[in-house]
This record gives sequence, structure tokens and C-alpha cells, in this order.
Amino acid sequence: MAKTEHKPHFVFIHGIGGGSWCWYKVKCLMYNFGYTATCIDLKGAGIDPSDPNKILSFDDYNKPLIDFLESLPNDEQVILVGHSAGGLSVTDATRKFPNKISLAVYVAATMLKEGVVTEQDIKDGVPDLSEFGDVYDLEFGLGSDQPPTSAIIKKEFQHNLLYHMSPPEDSSLAAMLLRPGPVYALQHTRFKEGNEGVEKVPHIYIKTMYDRVMKPEQQDNMIVRWPPSNVYVLESDHSPNFSSPFVLCGILVKASQSISRTCT
Repeated sequence: MAKTEHKPHFVFIHGIGGGSWCWYKVKCLMYNFGYTATCIDLKGAGIDPSDPNKILSFDDYNKPLIDFLESLPNDEQVILVGHSAGGLSVTDATRKFPNKISLAVYVAATMLKEGVVTEQDIKDGVPDLSEFGDVYDLEFGLGSDQPPTSAIIKKEFQHNLLYHMSPPEDSSLAAMLLRPGPVYALQHTRFKEGNEGVEKVPHIYIKTMYDRVMKPEQQDNMIVRWPPSNVYVLESDHSPNFSSPFVLCGILVKASQSISRTCT
């Protein structure tokens, strides 16, 4: 009797300010392809009611993903897909649950093995939008003399920076649903211990060629510093989940099949 092929379970993690809603097109497509797709709201994101100004550690911010992985049976594996700052969540999870993750996927994402530790990490993995002017609304939950605790790109800049190749209806949806993200927690992310798990999990990078947030040269620098097993290129803005969902899903399926062939 032929062995039934088990299709992988994809878990999608949004970027800062986003939520599970960011993946609505991708989840629908993956479901139609016969795959399982779970979309996570990190703390203070999506429908999670937490105040981002009170989320002061990355462990706190990433807890919903860690709790989800912890709840999985020990013999179940998933493919983690992180967009933008969601790449930090992917790396943290692979450190903690390498045996439950068959592949880590970084989509226009921050891909830093040890987190935001050095000046080079900041240069490569943290968006620098200063050339566009005063684009952020900041909140200072720890006091005006302390670093900001949350940030969101101002509405008048969102389409031009995040969604300039995306359908206008998706840009409009995002303008209604984006929330301030806990920048204090993200800027103090450290993964200096427990990196053995990261080395056990194969990772790939999906590069976005027309990205105005995570610029292509930044993506290239991170790829050189921590070479993935494969690099795929999308002619996309920063949000291929909106602008190129069919192509993105095709890449994810192709990547999952290559991992399956490697494991057989």
C-alpha cells in the first residue's frame, strides 16, 4: 500500500504592528492547496488586547508563538514563516523548539542569529526610514526622557512605504487594522545563548526586490552573514502577502517539498 503523503503545517508570524489578519490571502490559498495554515497574533497585535507600551521584553511579546509551539505534540513539526520583524520570532522559536520546526522561512524579514546585539545588526536588520522624514508616531510609556515603547508608521506614509505594489483595498484594510508595535521589546532582543537549536533547523530567505522598508541591500547583508539553504527572489514591495500572494505561496510549497525530499 502506498504511503499517504502528509502535507506540512505552516505557521505564519506577522511583522511589527501587524497581526494574523496580514496573512488572510495566504491562508486562504494554502487552505485551497490542502495545507494547514495557522496565523498567530503576537502579544499586543491583532485582536490581542495587550497595551504595546507595557510589553517591555521580547519574551513577553513572543509568548503567544512559544505557547503555541509548546502545545504541539512532540512528534509534530511545523514550517515557521516570519515576515519583517517576525523574523526575530522565528529565530527565537527555532532556538527553543528545534525538534518541532522542519523549516524556518524569512520573508523580507530580520534574520539575525543572535538578535539585535551589535551596531552591524542594527544596520542590517532594523529598517531605517529617516530618508522619508518623520514617518513614525511614537509613544513613551516609560517617560518622555526614556526610549519609545511603541511606534507605528503614520497613515500618510503607510501605502508608499509598505504597500506601494499592493492592491489599494489591502492598503486600506491595513490602514484600519495596523496597531502601534512594541519597539522597546524588539530593540532589546538578545539571542546570545542557546543557538544550538538554530543550527539544527534549515532556513531559507525570500527576498523582496522593491522593498522600501527592509531594503534589498540590508537583506543581502543578512543573507551573507548567515547563509540560508536557499534564497528566493520576489518582485514585490515589503508586503508580498498582499502584493504577490500566489507567487509567495508557490515558493512556500516548493520549499516545503525540497525539505521533504531531503528528509526521505
